[in-house]
Parts: sequence; structure tokens; C-alpha cells
Amino acid sequence: VQLQASGGGLVQAGGSLRLSCAASGRTFSRYTMGWFRQAPGKEREFLTGISWTGSITYYVDSVKGRFTISRANAKNTLYLQMNSLKPEDTAVYYCAACGTSYEWRCQSYVYWGQGTQVTVSS
Repeated sequence: VQLQASGGGLVQAGGSLRLSCAASGRTFSRYTMGWFRQAPGKEREFLTGISWTGSITYYVDSVKGRFTISRANAKNTLYLQMNSLKPEDTAVYYCAACGTSYEWRCQSYVYWGQGTQVTVSS
């Protein structure tokens, strides 16, 4: 499975970015997908996940109401719309695919994209 994240960049606080993650190599529509991030000096943290049909989404509190995960199965693409960005959102953002099909709350993300840098200036 190959995952290619894109869409990162430099944005001012309060701004928005939309990340994309193109998937190939297996049936995208069978798997829960997620977004993670890793800030300098910190561990990688889970942000949000979306079930294989897109009908179930879940978020950590720090991004709830500001970030929106979505997917287009026909395009094998995952998205993360990020609004009201804060300097503390600065990190490398990773998309990930669950290792087990049809597991809406994924227990193990095993496939990872290369990451895309998001920098939010104050």
C-alpha cells in the first residue's frame, strides 16, 4: 500500500489548509483511514479517523470543531480540512491506513504516508 500526503505549507494563525492523501495498492474503500501529526520533540499523535464508507468519523478534542476528515473512495483519496489553525498545530502531518478491513475504530494503523509539513505562524 502506498500513501502520498500533500497540501501542507505555511499559513498564518486563523488560516486554513486542506491536506490530501492519495492511496494505491489495495482496495481503499474497505479500510478505515486516519490522520496523525508529529511536532518537533513530541510523539506522533492521532487526530482523527474515518470509517471505510465515511459514515463514521471521530476526532481528538484538540482538533474537534476545527478539522474535518473526509474521503472520496472513487478517487482513492483522503482529505483533512483544517480551519482556524493555531501555532500549536505546527507539525508534520501523516495519513495512515488501517491494517484490518471493515474495522471502524482501527486498532492498528500499519500503512503510512511520508508526511507533509504544516507550519502555522503567529
